[in-house]
Amino acid sequence: MDSLTIGAFAKASRLSPKALRLYDELGLLTPARVDPLTGYRHYAPAQLERARLVAWLRRLGMPLARIREVCALDAPAAAREIRVYWARTEAAHGARRDLAAFLVDHLSRKDSAVNDANHPLELRCAALSDAGLVRPGNQDTAYAGERLLAVADGFGGEGAPAGAAAVDALRELDAGAASGGLLDVLQDALDRADETVRGFADSGTTLTALLWSGERLALVHIGDSRAYLLREGELFRITHDHTMVQSMVDEGRLTEAEAASHPQRSLLVRALGSGTRPAGRLPDLRLHDPRPGDRYLLCTDGLSSVVPDEELHRVLASGAGPEAAVRTLVELANAAGGPDNVSCVVADVHGRAAAA
Repeated sequence: MDSLTIGAFAKASRLSPKALRLYDELGLLTPARVDPLTGYRHYAPAQLERARLVAWLRRLGMPLARIREVCALDAPAAAREIRVYWARTEAAHGARRDLAAFLVDHLSRKDSAVNDANHPLELRCAALSDAGLVRPGNQDTAYAGERLLAVADGFGGEGAPAGAAAVDALRELDAGAASGGLLDVLQDALDRADETVRGFADSGTTLTALLWSGERLALVHIGDSRAYLLREGELFRITHDHTMVQSMVDEGRLTEAEAASHPQRSLLVRALGSGTRPAGRLPDLRLHDPRPGDRYLLCTDGLSSVVPDEELHRVLASGAGPEAAVRTLVELANAAGGPDNVSCVVADVHGRAAAA
């Protein structure tokens, strides 16, 4: 068979004639020949492989301009680009999923009030911050109160006061005096924190915090400090690093192992202050439903960058109380060289006994 009519080619490639005409106009899939009298398009059987690739990539949702670039590559390079595209797509879907969950809770008004009178659960927690063994000062802040748990890792010339100011802006919520939805009051406090931190020239801070209502937890996170959850013996990281290297991992350009030793692993793409929060790069903000027996860890990268998750798991699952756990975690960071300030908060969720 010398050529296929557009109808036969459309059927074989599972692309509509309308799509084939569009791809011809865009230079994405040019016919083998066009009849000079009728203008009818004819395709070579050898073009079916490219046409099917275009169809598959469209089913992935890839834009036509990106498909043109992929089709111009050899097979291994095309495979890499598809892997990068899908990693980005999954990351975007995850962000939209979190936003959808927030909107459902917000619009349904199911988020608990900060001054909720019913407290079926309670937190028992401890915080510890240490300068480490290399840095001359400590720019970290760690806080554990009745309602608020927070860590901040300041950077720049005024990093220490920037981190402390961010946490201080949230500490008024610890008294539970604010009214309204849990996420709403946390967002308001976060806005105040951001405005305050921007007053420190050439400085900024990460911030990871949990606000407790007695029934639910609201998480706010920006930067590369982290929050972990130990539940039923399994350790889960519940935050996503806002770093350039993590973005490269998300895109499939780096493996987790390569990211761990990358020279720019601490380069932030989101933080409070210092002009590092352009539009569309807002803090993560969402609700969590705790259970009795849960254990939460908040920490700066002075811990997570030098102590493997396996060791974090071992300490958190050891049965030691929050005070002993934070001391052990700081000791492990310093035993690994203590190259950075290290701060952590450990909080246990307990059921509160009913009143007699």
